[in-house]
Amino acid sequence: MANMTTSLSATAVASELASAGIDEVPALVERYGDDPRVQVRRACDRALRRRERELAERERVLGLYERMRELGGEGVVVGVDEVGRGSVAGPLTVCAVSLPADPPVWGINDSKQLSPARRAVLAAQIAEAADAIGICHIPPERIDAIGMAAALREAVAGAVADTGLEPDCVLMDGNPLGAVPNERDVVHGDATVAAIAAASIVAKVTRDELMVELDAEYPGYHLAQSKGYASPEHIAAIRERGLTPVHRVSFCGNFLETPRLF
Repeated sequence: MANMTTSLSATAVASELASAGIDEVPALVERYGDDPRVQVRRACDRALRRRERELAERERVLGLYERMRELGGEGVVVGVDEVGRGSVAGPLTVCAVSLPADPPVWGINDSKQLSPARRAVLAAQIAEAADAIGICHIPPERIDAIGMAAALREAVAGAVADTGLEPDCVLMDGNPLGAVPNERDVVHGDATVAAIAAASIVAKVTRDELMVELDAEYPGYHLAQSKGYASPEHIAAIRERGLTPVHRVSFCGNFLETPRLF
């Protein structure tokens, strides 16, 4: 039976409920649930709703790990994802991640569903938790020389090799590439498979940081803001200034009548 009275102020009770871990919430609601003060009742309701949301989020993340086990099996499993395929400047970046089954990295998701700040936090947590991480950048001149399909296969192979592992299964976001042995392709894998989601986050954070560095080297092209994609400001800068060595000439034909190098 919940206590009817408490010596704590309503504000103090509300603060305790707001800061409680989800495993603590049921006992606190039991303690304060019959408190007649409106602020306390509302705080109990908020705490219960927060607990429901957090439990649902835990189930979502655990589902990503379960899917990783179902598809990857019991051997060495690596998840792979890319970023920058459609960019007109900067590299194509592929990341490969091998995650242990436990402890889970709470919050991992398709990188596109996360804010930049949240991605940065999760990338650090993934780096700490992962058994191995591999990165491969394919520079613009190489993309121009061999085309995107070949560049993507090269980047996937390079990222997997960079892990230092010999995976029994490589779970890759998207359609079949035939880039590495034991490849298994998963459409929408960045939102459904833990290791692929982790790879999508690390790839995005790594490449975004690189584009910020390139923005300082080639100011005026809005590379930090656009991340090399064809934003209106980026296109206008290309037309005004010409191309830099970090632009993909084969991707920029629509922006310049005669491509000019920086």
